[in-house]
Amino acid sequence: MSTKAKHRLSRVLLWVLIVVMAIWMLFPFYWALNSSFKTEGQLAMTPATFVPRDPATNEVSFSWINYEAVFSNEAFLRAIVNSTIVAVSVTVLALGIGAFAGFALGKLRYRGKTGTMYIILAMTMFPQIAVLTGLYSMINAFGIPAIPSLIITYLLFSLPFTAWVLTAFFKELPVEIFQSAQVDGASPFQTFYMIMLPLTAPALVTTGLLAFIGAWNEYLFALTFTSIQPDARTLPVIIANFPSQYSMQIPFGEIMAAGIVSSIPLFILVFVFQRRIVAGLTAGAVKG
Repeated sequence: MSTKAKHRLSRVLLWVLIVVMAIWMLFPFYWALNSSFKTEGQLAMTPATFVPRDPATNEVSFSWINYEAVFSNEAFLRAIVNSTIVAVSVTVLALGIGAFAGFALGKLRYRGKTGTMYIILAMTMFPQIAVLTGLYSMINAFGIPAIPSLIITYLLFSLPFTAWVLTAFFKELPVEIFQSAQVDGASPFQTFYMIMLPLTAPALVTTGLLAFIGAWNEYLFALTFTSIQPDARTLPVIIANFPSQYSMQIPFGEIMAAGIVSSIPLFILVFVFQRRIVAGLTAGAVKG
């Protein structure tokens, strides 16, 4: 086989692998979207249909009944607000504190910096379930409400990761920029927010999005901390509790519709910031 034929075959195999992986990853979301437009009768059809069809005529028939049920559910609407408050607060605090920590660890010299970095790295190694009981006891002892307790708890896990990643980005910035700002009379804080911080925008977007997704999708701590305060439940907890609102059957259609609605903000954020996300993920991959 010639070199050209081998090259063409390798490209064909690569595209086949890409298509298979794309189908593998996107099919669950497609099936959730497909199911969200089906009535109970359409969901019970055998064999299952890849598009919503009328059980009697077998014609394509989309139904909005699941979305109407979801948006008429006061608990679900309240959960959207709760999740937004928690996720946005965690993201802003993680980026604000993490950016200062990253700048200090990446560009400033002080005693104990290496030990601080090892402590931050060690904090990311603890499994969440290992600290659940202790955190729940402390929150009950201090009487902290559910939503603030979720914000504090999520920061414990997102902040070390954010600080560690931003430290790596600040280290990659040329030291000549920092020195030039000092020569021009800028203080370390002015150098940080006027010069260094704008240069780390891709890293801020990447880490901020990961912090937002983590807080938006978290279930275990949200379930535990809101067990005695149902009004503070977030979206994952409310969606998981949908079956308890129905006595005779599991509302698969409503669950799928709620899952699609809760995924929309994440898709919007990724679509809007996709270029900065890619830049943040690939920054520092090549030096020179």
